[in-house]
Amino acid sequence: MKELLKIEWLKVKNYNAFIVLSSLFVLGVFTANYIVYTVTKEVVNKANTGGLISSFSPYNFDKTWQTTSYTTGFLLILPALLLIILVTNEYTYKTNRQNIIDGWSRMEFINVKLMLALIFAAVTTVLVILCALLFGLITGTDFSMEGFSHVGYFFGKALSYNLLAVLISVWLKRTGFAIGLYFIYLGAENIISQLLDVWSVKLRTDTGVDLGSMGDYLPMNASDGLLTFPENPVKSMTKSVLPTDYTWLVMAFAACYIFLFFYLTRRHIQKTDL
Repeated sequence: MKELLKIEWLKVKNYNAFIVLSSLFVLGVFTANYIVYTVTKEVVNKANTGGLISSFSPYNFDKTWQTTSYTTGFLLILPALLLIILVTNEYTYKTNRQNIIDGWSRMEFINVKLMLALIFAAVTTVLVILCALLFGLITGTDFSMEGFSHVGYFFGKALSYNLLAVLISVWLKRTGFAIGLYFIYLGAENIISQLLDVWSVKLRTDTGVDLGSMGDYLPMNASDGLLTFPENPVKSMTKSVLPTDYTWLVMAFAACYIFLFFYLTRRHIQKTDL
């Protein structure tokens, strides 16, 4: 695997799309969190709210891990997009067939792509940790690991987004179609998730049946649902009408979907022509 990854690195290190999208993601991580930090500090906390949220600081060390993970989660489309481009290029330029001719097996070909998905998820998680540390230090609060579990949730979300990107790429094989379907699916699932969440609230209000936020049980929303913004007075006020957060159940769904994406990708490569 080490040698295969070296070959992959030679393919991408000077590739413009890799350089541009990677740079945009790194810049976006710090920029997005800086915007949230500034808006909270200079706008929200100085607004005339009668003291309701004046003490709320989402980047104190007891909240920075959760806030940074949540905010950065919105940018995970960028590494997924890069993965789609890298995988579909193998089909576009027939380099996948050349690799097989050179002695790679089908499983070696797809395993290195799946490893890229894992590496991308790990690298983005390291960036989240560095960003969270930076903003935690800026606040001047005492170091704390409280809420660090959200970094793990972020890693799961990143891996889920990346594996779906690889699955769609090996299925459609064409960059434009794969990117289009990826965005269409995310958008469609998000709409369905919102409808299910409304139904969840209605069920609890009208019948007292609390099934949790059912939108979080869908493939991509399972990992999304684990990442939430830190507790604040406004969020606390809405809890009385919202369904219960069954974190353990959402985690189970997220883990199952990650395994499913992994399994379907490998199975597709085994059963179809390259």
